[in-house]
Amino acid sequence: MNTIPQRLTDYKVPDARIDEAFQADGNLKADWRYLLDSMATLGVGEIRERQHKAARILREDGASYNTYASSSRHQAWGLDLLPLLIPSAEWVEIEAGLQERAELFNLIFSDLYGKREIISRSLLPPELVFGHQSFLRSCQGLSLPGDNQIIVHGVDMIRRDNGRMCISSDRLQAPSGLGYALENRNVMGRVLPSLLRENQVHRLTSFFQVLRQKLISLAPQVDSPRIVVLTPGPYNETYFEHAFLANYLGFSLVQSGDLVVRNGYVWMRTLKGLTRVDVILRRVDELYCDPVELRPDSKLGLPGLLQVARAGNVAIANPLGSGFMENPVLYRFLPDISKHFLGRPLRLESAKTWWCGDQDDYQFVLANLDDLVVKSVARGIGLNSKVVSELSDQQVNELTGLIKSQPQNYVAQEKLTPSHVPTLDQQEVVSRPIILRSFAVASEDASYRVLPGGLTRVGATESATTIANHLGSFSKDTWVTASEPEKHEILSAQLGVVSGYTEGAELPSRVVENLFWMGRYMERAETSLRYVRTLFIQLNGVQSLPQTCRATMLKAATHITSTYPGFVNNSELLNNPNSELLSILLDQNRIGSVAHSVTALIACAEQLPGLLSSDSQRIINQITDELDMLASDLSGDFLSAPEEPLGPLLSNLLALAGIVNESMIRDTGWLFVELGRRMERASQTASLLRALLFSRLGDFQESITLETLGMSVESLISYRRRFGGALKTNYMLELVLMDASNPRSIEYQLKSIVNTIYALPRERRTTELSAQLRFVMEAQSKVQLSKISQLSIADAVSESRMELDQLCGQIHKLLGDAYNALSVEYFTQAAGPQQLVEYVGNLN
Repeated sequence: MNTIPQRLTDYKVPDARIDEAFQADGNLKADWRYLLDSMATLGVGEIRERQHKAARILREDGASYNTYASSSRHQAWGLDLLPLLIPSAEWVEIEAGLQERAELFNLIFSDLYGKREIISRSLLPPELVFGHQSFLRSCQGLSLPGDNQIIVHGVDMIRRDNGRMCISSDRLQAPSGLGYALENRNVMGRVLPSLLRENQVHRLTSFFQVLRQKLISLAPQVDSPRIVVLTPGPYNETYFEHAFLANYLGFSLVQSGDLVVRNGYVWMRTLKGLTRVDVILRRVDELYCDPVELRPDSKLGLPGLLQVARAGNVAIANPLGSGFMENPVLYRFLPDISKHFLGRPLRLESAKTWWCGDQDDYQFVLANLDDLVVKSVARGIGLNSKVVSELSDQQVNELTGLIKSQPQNYVAQEKLTPSHVPTLDQQEVVSRPIILRSFAVASEDASYRVLPGGLTRVGATESATTIANHLGSFSKDTWVTASEPEKHEILSAQLGVVSGYTEGAELPSRVVENLFWMGRYMERAETSLRYVRTLFIQLNGVQSLPQTCRATMLKAATHITSTYPGFVNNSELLNNPNSELLSILLDQNRIGSVAHSVTALIACAEQLPGLLSSDSQRIINQITDELDMLASDLSGDFLSAPEEPLGPLLSNLLALAGIVNESMIRDTGWLFVELGRRMERASQTASLLRALLFSRLGDFQESITLETLGMSVESLISYRRRFGGALKTNYMLELVLMDASNPRSIEYQLKSIVNTIYALPRERRTTELSAQLRFVMEAQSKVQLSKISQLSIADAVSESRMELDQLCGQIHKLLGDAYNALSVEYFTQAAGPQQLVEYVGNLN
């Protein structure tokens, strides 16, 4: 049997690299033996099956890393089943070093925005501070309650050749990775539960309990503080983590448009009005947080936020101004600063660093450039990290020129060689470089608690020197073993009361609008897909369709989807409709197409983390897959039942509607999904009636169009059971337009809309009908007062059903008016900030 040990006999560590699992002589370390022996008992086939299960769970959870440069914006989050294992004895030393480092950086931050002793004592050159873009003078004197100003501190570690961990970078302003580390652990707990338990791995829950409690304590004067996670939105690289953490911690996930500053406080816009926000866990880079005092071109921030923070009316974690602490030049001066504040050197070393603004360091850097990594002093601004030995001669010359022209803007660090670890690659166990990010969180006793583990990132290739998600890296869970089994814990509500999504009326207006449009796009995609499928069936029947009937049905496809000009007034397309029908199905850039509606549906769902069940997410993934497959399934000719490939996508759209309907609590969120679905179905059904029945055709052709109508609205079987086999216009109108017991009829939709609007929260209770309700009730009355006999009769001269056309047009208009009124009352946001001056890139 192919097993892990057999494959480890061929495992090789690259020369001059240290390995986490193997000693220098090639023997397996004792701490790793039980883990690898346990994996061996599974066998390669079982491990492969569990790796596939892990990938499926990650996808169903929506775990991804958004890559701007990729053709596919969502990059699947990769998790290797072989974890990084760190013995408890070693972790004690690492943990103490991380606690100490967090305490030191907290002291440095407090000093820089306070007394600035390290500057007055010449421990840090003032030009490095005051000339740095992330040192925000406007944050001078701004502080959070308590001694700890830095709430979450992220640290990247690489193991040196001597076996000790070395710090390669610090992340303080909005450190990412916590959510991914927790997701990795959750997945491993589902895929390898016994192995996780038998290895007595430290649990992560207590760390998040401390984080949650610390954030609650930042609003000491509020009994039930409202805490929000501020995200740039779904296009941010780590949006999954923002949503995951908000949901796990029980906080509201908001974007800047959900917030407003009024009367010296931050408020969240909800359906029941403005709700005060007490604490913001920010995931927006600080320079973009306030366009009034920071970057004026920012669309991601909240105007006036800094002023509210200065007044002490909102706490922001991590605090604005902490981005300066990520400056790699600090490492050059950290030993002396540590002796000043702590009286001793740090337990964990930092990467050796030289600042080109110092003459001696400058000379050293130029003389040893090939052995160094060059960075800009401002992270994310200007030069990215450059491993000089990997550059061409021309690139080295250009880099040298930059350093010589502005030496104060550059640092050089020693080139750290990452350690390696066994990694699963298909059916092989290979060696891959790693970097470990762990975290410290401020606790209520003024100390720091360290996450027992972290996020291990794995290089895409054996020789990778830069490990980053956009370069194809993936991840491992990090197992810190304990001396005895730990007690199982959950994130307890006893840690403190915090306001979250407790009521539907407290949902941000943006979220409610996305729920509404998710319902509309679900229905729009289903109706369009169902009609095109019906059209394929009719066009490819045994008997050819009469030309007039064929043209009516093809033009209806254009009218229903609003993909004008389409088949309207285009005889060539009417004779050769295949390309146009494919466009209606597959062209994502064509508004009204099935692909566009499905893509919009998915985009709305992305805005709703924590509100949709895992089953809903799984179905959305299947919808995405089916849409991708549809293009290849329809790539051939139309001779082999083109309606068949549409079935799976349609089934999944129906499944999503069913799961959403059956799994959502009947609160305000569900009401808006329901409103969206019903308004869209009523509108689409009215379009079908106008398009197919406006012109009076011959009896045979009329029966075909009536059959098409009945199939498209899933009412043909009901018709035949009630009225028999012969298709009559008046009977079909009765069933599809006026039958309140038919869930596909317009009357049924209007009645549901009226009931739903009655249930919506209103800012002021009154007996007066809302504007949207009046419009819908007017449409309902017009339907109820109509006479089927009049609607089904065509004008003798024009052969057109004018009254039917007029009624359907009125329904369309009144539903549009109802939506506009609904939007004004529930969706309309205040205008965004307008840039009045040109940003020139210097806030100091």
